[in-house]
Amino acid sequence: MRITSIIAAMAVLLMSATAVSCSDSPGGDVVETVPVSVTIEHPADMADATLVSEEYTFTNVNTAQVTRVSSADDLNLEAGLYDIMYQGQYKTANGVELTLRAAATSVTITESARTIVLKAYANIENDDLIIAEVFFAGTLHPSGNQYYGDDYIKLYNNTDHVIYADGITIFESKFTTTQKYEHTPDIMAEAMNVQALYTIPGSGKEHPVQPGEYMLIVDTGIDHRVANPNSFDLSAADFEWYDVSTKPGNIDIDGPTVPNLDKWYCYTLSYWLLHNRGFKAYGIARIPVDRDTYLTAYKYHYDYTLVTVAGTFPMTADAYRLPNDWIKDVVTCSVQPEYAWNVCTPALDCGWTHCGDVDKDKNRYFHSVRRKVLRITDDGRVILKDTNNSTEDFNPDCIASEIEIQGTAMDVNGTPCTVRTYDGVMPMTK
Repeated sequence: MRITSIIAAMAVLLMSATAVSCSDSPGGDVVETVPVSVTIEHPADMADATLVSEEYTFTNVNTAQVTRVSSADDLNLEAGLYDIMYQGQYKTANGVELTLRAAATSVTITESARTIVLKAYANIENDDLIIAEVFFAGTLHPSGNQYYGDDYIKLYNNTDHVIYADGITIFESKFTTTQKYEHTPDIMAEAMNVQALYTIPGSGKEHPVQPGEYMLIVDTGIDHRVANPNSFDLSAADFEWYDVSTKPGNIDIDGPTVPNLDKWYCYTLSYWLLHNRGFKAYGIARIPVDRDTYLTAYKYHYDYTLVTVAGTFPMTADAYRLPNDWIKDVVTCSVQPEYAWNVCTPALDCGWTHCGDVDKDKNRYFHSVRRKVLRITDDGRVILKDTNNSTEDFNPDCIASEIEIQGTAMDVNGTPCTVRTYDGVMPMTK
């Protein structure tokens, strides 16, 4: 079996020299389709691997229509703009089973035959903590004004053994998912471009997380109900990220009952907030070098082109690169009308999730993205879904778990939450 997978549609189409065929739509209208072929470029060390199964997903960006094919020999798609994802199961010569993923966004399929080349990456496996929830949208004052400071990230031990959180670094991508840059050098195959890094302190075994337990890491570890009755209490969180601001008008609050993360780097001169419209990727990593070494050796300078209504401008920027091999989990966020690309390799995340349907959606407040339950063991331990695809792994637009747990306001009117779920969707049984 040849490892290079080609979906070849040309041979079966032709009654004439044209490359466009027709099919019936569900509504009975005739839709013109285009022959498409896809070639998967595999890693060099996969040359002797055997393909077990594969799936291609084509999402029409304009119509939201999804087409899935499994090793199809022939493929015809309606012309348009597509996001494409590939996942293949392989077995190496020595019997090791691997998952390969590839993805491409905003691929134009026109009225002529199109060949698409996707570069595949081996799935990065994880036997560490994972991100269970990201609450970035925040809450609202009764007046309707945005409240800041109650955003948080929840980590989870999805394994059957104790994991020590000492040394886990939380990070934010520098690139947004809503504006794609042509940049040089492009390091995405080897590393992520990051702009904020905060690390859990400890000597190695100070912060155990038991199987099936969460770790709550917050922006500000205080009872936020004092300032906003529509918020909730984070004064018992495990850690907070705290910034010593150099801007007198924007001073961070150091929660007295919650220990601080070790700040390695952040782009802001005041204090860090999660992007409250959800246009970033967030992740966790274990960095095997000390802070000073990292900040010296892993600087990332790149050139890019800024395209605006006023024109096109060459630009330069600086951030830090975080090698993919150090990264344990990534959650990518965006909104459909603005989504442009994923800011990491498909091996880390080949999908994205969201709060709100459009940019600045007022319905996003009080909501978070929460990882789906895969199953519950006989002894009651929750196993969360983790396939390195945020689209498949996360429930979007969920009432935040801390709102559920504390029974606090779930809307601007202060309506108390009376429902508990495992993942924002599955009801929690007593």
